[in-house]
Amino acid sequence: MISRIDLRGDALVEGPALRDLLPRADFDVAAALEKVRPICEDVHHRGDAALIDAAERFDGVRLDQVRVPAAALTRALEELDPAVRAALEESIRRARIVHREQRRETRTTQVVPGGSVTEKWVPVDRVGLYAPGGRSVYPSSVIMNVVPAQEAGVESVALASPAQADFGGLPHPTILAACALLGVDEVYAAGGATAVAMFAYGTESCAPANMVTGPGNIWVAAAKRYFTGRIGIDAEAGPTEIAVLADDTADPVHVASDLISQAEHDPLAAAVLVTDSVELADAVEKELEPQVAATKHVDDRIVPALSGRQSAIVLVDGVEEGLKVVDAYGAEHLEIQTADATAVADRVRNAGAIFIGPWAPVSLGDYAAGSNHVLPTGGCACHSSGLSVQSFLRGIHIVDYTRDALAEVAPHVVTLAEAEDLPAHGAAIKARFDWKVPPGK
Repeated sequence: MISRIDLRGDALVEGPALRDLLPRADFDVAAALEKVRPICEDVHHRGDAALIDAAERFDGVRLDQVRVPAAALTRALEELDPAVRAALEESIRRARIVHREQRRETRTTQVVPGGSVTEKWVPVDRVGLYAPGGRSVYPSSVIMNVVPAQEAGVESVALASPAQADFGGLPHPTILAACALLGVDEVYAAGGATAVAMFAYGTESCAPANMVTGPGNIWVAAAKRYFTGRIGIDAEAGPTEIAVLADDTADPVHVASDLISQAEHDPLAAAVLVTDSVELADAVEKELEPQVAATKHVDDRIVPALSGRQSAIVLVDGVEEGLKVVDAYGAEHLEIQTADATAVADRVRNAGAIFIGPWAPVSLGDYAAGSNHVLPTGGCACHSSGLSVQSFLRGIHIVDYTRDALAEVAPHVVTLAEAEDLPAHGAAIKARFDWKVPPGK
């Protein structure tokens, strides 16, 4: 069901070549870009009419309007299963605790007497958030996007999720209920690239946004790339990934269940076990069969994911070598199930989120750890972070110098300006002091 890659001995190469040996899903955003271009431009030119036509084409339902009526949000919350409501409320509570601590404060640095630089943090004015609604419906993604935006102080928050034919063209009721719980009343029935285009260009019913965040399929990723520069984005999210670094102390039942938990997202989902224990590898492989047989989404998601080129059991000589592998891989989710897991986790450099030991599975982070589950995929954890309050903030430097403070450094500024052959830069300094030539010349 799952392949093996043996990187023991001389097979474990150093540097960038190691990354090329590791499993990864095919995810060609560049190819998808050309397909979403006309869809996005149709929204640009026809606005809401293009969104309505797209919902009929892709979602099988003809909309009367794109914006969700306030009454539908209220109704969805009133009809929500009490147990689901309690779980969403607890997830929101924990996410707020964590994200509130991420707020950044204005800080002033006194560079010299009379000269200071202040860095203040300003939220973007308006964000468009995307909640998927294809194979699965993710009210948890509503929480993970809305909470950090709200805690950052974003004043205008709108959310889009695909129209659902089963619900009269509205997004899924649990999506709407989550929005109601969070106080988000601007919600649109729009999916995929059309939703991103709606936020990027604006339409008759939706004002344009400064930034778009949220996970989605390859069409959402391609649309984000198309609009990069016009709007800010969080990331071009690819298929979900889990990597587990484990030794012979790990429980194969736990490891197998965690691999399956991510495989059920999508046939392109990646499930990777890195271990120095052949016995554990054998036990996990044996454990996969009954656990897969006992769950849901087997043939359309889990089996294709586990048997695909993006998933594998990677054998290494030891935990030290395993650390090299997981750092080269840069997993979206990385579990450490080894002896002294905390110390091992502390040495990891590249991961979207790290889960320590047997009692912190990825599923906890997906819903109720308080952490954010919108994380970098496709190895982007080597250079990017997951969604946070900081994602919605802009740092602005405020420079405040007195005449004396400028006079003190003026010769250096003029010298550097002339070294770069930008004499007008130096002239802007000299004009303030009636210099004919820079000092020292």
